[in-house]
Amino acid sequence: MVLQRILRAVIMGPPGSGKGTMSARISKTFGLKHISSGDILRANIEAQTELGLLMKSSIDQGQLVPDDVMSRLMLRDLRAMDHSSWLIDGFPRTVSQAEALDDAFTVDTVINLNVPFQTIKQRLSSRWTHLSSGRVYNVDFNPPKVPGLDDATGEPLVQREDDTPETVTRRLKAYQNQTEPVLEYYRSKGILEIFTGTETNQIWPHVEAFLHRKVSLVQQKAA
Repeated sequence: MVLQRILRAVIMGPPGSGKGTMSARISKTFGLKHISSGDILRANIEAQTELGLLMKSSIDQGQLVPDDVMSRLMLRDLRAMDHSSWLIDGFPRTVSQAEALDDAFTVDTVINLNVPFQTIKQRLSSRWTHLSSGRVYNVDFNPPKVPGLDDATGEPLVQREDDTPETVTRRLKAYQNQTEPVLEYYRSKGILEIFTGTETNQIWPHVEAFLHRKVSLVQQKAA
């Protein structure tokens, strides 16, 4: 009997690159548990755990969550699923966090979604939200039936502060400055795989084919 070795992966990409959609497809197709740092962060803040309170204090002061706090938070959850295959989204965001992850686990592959910034700016700047329901529209490919109004309630749609062109440009620049060293770190370890495209449907077949090969290899090693 061939034992299936555990597969651990990280997905990276700028905000608006489609990481959430891609992660859902990877999880469904390959059975990896999708671990979102944002979900874990929010859950800890809501539960008012010790780490959650530390993080809330940083966020309330407009500061980034310290590397050691973020690493402790993520590693605690990852250790709880010690014998699972997983896909992390949103961590690590700094080289220090990447080193902490490496000290605890062997990461098999890092998938980087390389979507042109111009595409992301256009995509995010075209997003309008119905605040009370969270429904999101895109004027380019998923427009509301009546411009500016929610399909279900007829209430006005708003553009979130995060989605204004100026904010999107600022977020992308911050991501680039923060993440480039992390990509270089994984590139030097030989586990970075870059997938370039403008749409998830365009990139997905290449990611799927790559992971099928990767799963095949880890199964062979475990045999």
